[in-house]
Amino acid sequence: MTKQIIPYQPQDIKEPKEIVDAVRARRGGTLMNLDRMLLNSPALTRGWNSMLKEIRQNLSLNDKHKEIGMCGVAILNRAEYEFFHHAPEFVKAGGTPEQVQELRKIGTAAFNSQLFDALELDVIALTIAMTRDIEVPDEVMQRLNQALGPQKTVEMVAVVATYNMVSRFLIATGIQPEDTHS
Repeated sequence: MTKQIIPYQPQDIKEPKEIVDAVRARRGGTLMNLDRMLLNSPALTRGWNSMLKEIRQNLSLNDKHKEIGMCGVAILNRAEYEFFHHAPEFVKAGGTPEQVQELRKIGTAAFNSQLFDALELDVIALTIAMTRDIEVPDEVMQRLNQALGPQKTVEMVAVVATYNMVSRFLIATGIQPEDTHS
């Protein structure tokens, strides 16, 4: 794991007000360590907050499918911070604690696919392919497009792509979950 070298901005940061307020509004009033790292660059924070708000709140895609992709990327890229925050969201979206534990085995021979339905397995296949190989097998894309339609398929691809970006940022900057570093 990368050591955190770049400091977090303080939890009580006030400026730039418009950007800090927008992040706090999306987060329910608080700043996460990710936000505090991003705030080292206000312009980046503005764009990041806008994009992630759309991904998290405004897509037509099922939340459970989004969270499978997010959790899968987190495990495949060893971004524990990402998994720490998204595993509870996966359960809120209808996932089970058993599925959470199984997602920790994504991409390994120990993964029990019987805990997931066919569409969820295609979301997992997409996540693994995009994260490990970049290219996605045509048959996976065809099945997703048939099951979800073009809009939701594009959104699913965007979720996996976005959370690959997030995990790479988390790892490179050494961001830790809030309970271990403030």
